[in-house]
Parts: sequence; structure tokens; C-alpha cells
Amino acid sequence: MNFREKPDHVRQVVRERGYMAPVLLDESGDVTGKAYGVWGPPTAYFVDRQGRLLGRTVGPRQWDTPAARVFVQALLEER
Repeated sequence: MNFREKPDHVRQVVRERGYMAPVLLDESGDVTGKAYGVWGPPTAYFVDRQGRLLGRTVGPRQWDTPAARVFVQALLEER
């Protein structure tokens, strides 16, 4: 999810970083603020395949560690 940034900037960052997952563009902050309780970036959200919020974490994290990969893989395997 992107929070309060211009769509052109977000598209450029997504392209440069090679993101493969869809990115929610929330330029006003209304969707992420109301639905997910965003109060400031960086915030990571874990959303299931039905769009339900499973959890969130606030602050920077090292998502490239083995433990983080195991965590994300477990979320992907949830049905």
C-alpha cells in the first residue's frame, strides 16, 4: 500500500525496485487510514487473499532475513 504519495512517483519506485505484487495507491490516505489504521509510514500490513487485515507492524524491518522470509511464506500458505 502506498500512503499519501503521488501515483507517478509510486509507479516509478515500483518499476525501479522491481516490485511484483499489486500496490494500492491511496493518495488521500482515506482508505489506509480508515480501513487499516495507518498513522504514519513505514507501516507493513499483512492482508489475506480476501482483503482482511491479519496484522501490521510499524517501523523499519529487515524483510530480507531468513526469519522474515519464513514468516511471509507462512502467510502465503494460509488459505
